[in-house]
Amino acid sequence: MDSGDDEPVATQPAPIIAAAAASSATAVIQPGATARQNGAPDDDAEGEDELLPAMADDDYSAQLSWQSESKDNLKVLMDNFSPGQYERFEAYRRHALPKQAVRKVIQQTTGQQVSQPVAQIVAGVGKVFVGEIVEKARQVQLGRRESGALTPDHLREAYRMYQAETGRVGSARPVRGKRLFVR
Repeated sequence: MDSGDDEPVATQPAPIIAAAAASSATAVIQPGATARQNGAPDDDAEGEDELLPAMADDDYSAQLSWQSESKDNLKVLMDNFSPGQYERFEAYRRHALPKQAVRKVIQQTTGQQVSQPVAQIVAGVGKVFVGEIVEKARQVQLGRRESGALTPDHLREAYRMYQAETGRVGSARPVRGKRLFVR
């Protein structure tokens, strides 16, 4: 077994040798072999099952290192925030779009029932969109040398800028009379 090289050796289970007649259920199993019941499927899935825990461990450790790296990057980013940016970021982290309200909007829009995970995903995407619009509205406000709370005018201009940068938001045409941020 010890050949001196580090090359992995593929092993296959040894065959089962019948010790009695075909009608007998007694079998002799060679060392290192696995026993199978009569009629059991002869799949190579056993070898795959042995690899899954090792792959899962690698994926888990990779995910842990990625999470650790993400936390470090977030800490560096937060250390460089201005006080106003830090307050907005904390408010962003604390708040979420209500999942039931999002689910209701999706159901009214599509006319179909949606599951809770789908509503959570849409709520997350909506939160990112709202965050981008607010950040652009802050840029508009600074560009105009204004201070204080954001006004609907800042939001309208931010939405216009967002559309200019990304193209049309959504693929459907807006419903007649329903426009976002109307004056």
